[in-house]
Amino acid sequence: MYENLHRARSQFNREAILSASPAKLLTMLYDRLMLDLNRAEAAQQQQNWQEASAQLVHAQAIIAELSSSLDTTVWDGGRELQALYAFATAELIAANTRRDSAKTRSIIEIFEPLRATWHEAAEASLAASPAAQPRGVLGVG
Repeated sequence: MYENLHRARSQFNREAILSASPAKLLTMLYDRLMLDLNRAEAAQQQQNWQEASAQLVHAQAIIAELSSSLDTTVWDGGRELQALYAFATAELIAANTRRDSAKTRSIIEIFEPLRATWHEAAEASLAASPAAQPRGVLGVG
């Protein structure tokens, strides 16, 4: 029974990701990054080093994905964000190898406002899109 539930949840998550807009994918990545970082910090504080490491490694993978998908040529702040991703990766590696929850906390404090900003931008983009405006039952305004 649990295996079927796990399979159904995995399928649902896969479909949600495949059908998400680029803005939604970005916010989903930031949400998961923050979840991983908070779980890592909690595990570090409990001295559960194996769990902390798993969460920190997954957070690094998310940052690598964010970094690789960033096109620094279309936005003036792209290079600075790329540098921030590199800094965060180095800090998370140090947080993991040194078992330093303060480093994890510092990255949480940097990325939480970014997460909120990306959510606001995605919502603003959706609101500005004519396709996002509510329509009548037959699809006519």
